[in-house]
Amino acid sequence: MRVILSGGGTGGHIYPAITISRAIQEKVKACEVLFVGTKQGLEADIIPKEGYAFSTVNVSGFERRFTLKNLTTLFQSAASVWQSQRIIRKFKPDIVIGTGGYVCGPVLLAASLLGVPTMVQEQNVIPGITNKILARFVNKIAVGYADAANYFPQKEKIVYTGNPIRPEVMSASREEGIAALGLDPEKRTILISGGSRGARSINNAMIDIFNYFTSQNDVQLLHVTGKSEYNGIVGKLEQAGIDITSTGNISIKPYLYNMPLALAAADLAIFRAGAVGLAELTARGIPSILIPYPYAAENHQEHNASVMKRYGAAAVILDKNLTGDTLLALVNELINDCSRLKKMAAASKSLGRPEAAGHIAQLAIELADL
Repeated sequence: MRVILSGGGTGGHIYPAITISRAIQEKVKACEVLFVGTKQGLEADIIPKEGYAFSTVNVSGFERRFTLKNLTTLFQSAASVWQSQRIIRKFKPDIVIGTGGYVCGPVLLAASLLGVPTMVQEQNVIPGITNKILARFVNKIAVGYADAANYFPQKEKIVYTGNPIRPEVMSASREEGIAALGLDPEKRTILISGGSRGARSINNAMIDIFNYFTSQNDVQLLHVTGKSEYNGIVGKLEQAGIDITSTGNISIKPYLYNMPLALAAADLAIFRAGAVGLAELTARGIPSILIPYPYAAENHQEHNASVMKRYGAAAVILDKNLTGDTLLALVNELINDCSRLKKMAAASKSLGRPEAAGHIAQLAIELADL
């Protein structure tokens, strides 16, 4: 079996593609995979390091207002369809799968024009512009949220699969997480992360949380600041007179390469509302406080968070309303109400789709056999 995967721009498009690829390779041992992205996207760095073959097309995203640059981008996009056709004719895939980002547009359109089976995987409640356009041409649309089906008129193509997560998210145990991260097994753990690059508004609001919990011996905080934010947060804590080395319940990291272990140890999470992060939280059944990134395309993070809140799996604070006081009040409200946390955990787990990658892989295999 030969598979082309295309997705780029952000980790939220790239890592689902990698997970789907591995799931297909688990099911089909003789499987050759090619990733197609752009030279300037994160995929150009990540995909080769993952050991996959990588090809590029020259394409840019459209600006959300009329500009002369959009005219250039239009001509560039037409050329990128031709580039994509060359790659597809040479590789001869049995199926082409897109996981989001503007690079998927020309790649999947070219595959469709050449009669190759195609599928898009939409992670968010509100689909991106590229996937809305591609929905007219592809054979299947795998959605991460059931609510996303409302935004695609092509109902017969839609399959609710959930979003793919790394297998290690489910295989990690609480005991392993506690031991690996040097945490106390007797204390409840709050995991804070604004994503791989961090989130300044969340980091700043956490100063008040740290100040309060230095005197609380039954709760521990594991805060992932993002590499660029780490020194600033440590400096602010020092200015506030907080010595994290002596508190015994505060751990601050610039980045975590073993996030599945942190998730396994968490009793409550404070997160943005990106689709991949939420897929991992719900697969583990972790209750959360979500602070959606306000500048996400189509405001999709707020819509993702709204679904979590509606089902009782999360509480939500909009970024514009986020302060140390509002976050501390909500953390205290939840961490001191074991009954509510238990209900939120159950609601979170009910939304989880840990088998999503396998489901999408099976769809791909069936499409390739058509």
